[in-house]
Amino acid sequence: MVKKIWLNLPVKNVEKSKIFFTEIGFSFNEAHDTESMACMLVGENNFAVMLFEETQLESCIQNKITDTTLSSEMLISIDAQSIEEVDEFAIKVQNAGGNVFAKPAENQGWMYGCGFADLDGHRWNVLYMDMSKLPK
Repeated sequence: MVKKIWLNLPVKNVEKSKIFFTEIGFSFNEAHDTESMACMLVGENNFAVMLFEETQLESCIQNKITDTTLSSEMLISIDAQSIEEVDEFAIKVQNAGGNVFAKPAENQGWMYGCGFADLDGHRWNVLYMDMSKLPK
């Protein structure tokens, strides 16, 4: 049945979004790129995040795009392998023009992470989880 899943995100400018995400460490499958979409690859399994120009995605979903200045529809979480990696990621996001809305910090005694918004206001968090400290 289902073999793959991917995420479709609306963006105002595909090229600017590609530059932002490349600067923070993601890569792209250029074979699937067009003027109005780009295929970003995330993680070891190359999870596909498709960046679609807003009007193109609206026509596909037959609905309005969420205004990310007023609300969020989801939080996209990605893992980190260390506290240092979280800290480095936050710096990369700021340098690339993103907004770190939650500075790197410990959470619940076993997680360390930060939250950021990309150029289009989509919210992400980067988490390092120390499973040895997970409450039983």
